[in-house]
Amino acid sequence: MRALIQRTKEASVTIDGKVKSAIGQGLLVLLGVENEDEQSDIEWLCKKISNLRIFNDSDGVMNKSVTDIDGGILVVSQFTLHASTKKGNRPSYIKAAKPQISVPLYEAFVQRLEAVAQRPIKTGVFGADMKVALVNDGPVTIWMDSKNKE
Repeated sequence: MRALIQRTKEASVTIDGKVKSAIGQGLLVLLGVENEDEQSDIEWLCKKISNLRIFNDSDGVMNKSVTDIDGGILVVSQFTLHASTKKGNRPSYIKAAKPQISVPLYEAFVQRLEAVAQRPIKTGVFGADMKVALVNDGPVTIWMDSKNKE
């Protein structure tokens, strides 16, 4: 499982011209699922994301988590996080899981993150043509891969 986490001032997902979900200060999590992912990947990522100390404390030091600041979390599925550009100029998405695998894992991830972070999680719509907008705060953008545990 791969996640691209962005610290936001605000973020939203629009589908067919209508805002589906929006948050203020918090995290936008773009999530890619691959064929080998399982519950342990979900557990590791959810714990890491909810405890990441990337929000400033009163001294301006990144020392607070999204739960510490009572921030929002928006999770958007993004199979392109598993793109391979090793050969040629057209990315291969062979590592990205097909919907029959990725949808249940994506939904389980959202449910588990909601439990771990103890807050409602906003989402896009799996497989939809989404317009994702954000104001990246910092900018702070962090890449995580559950297979490499980094």
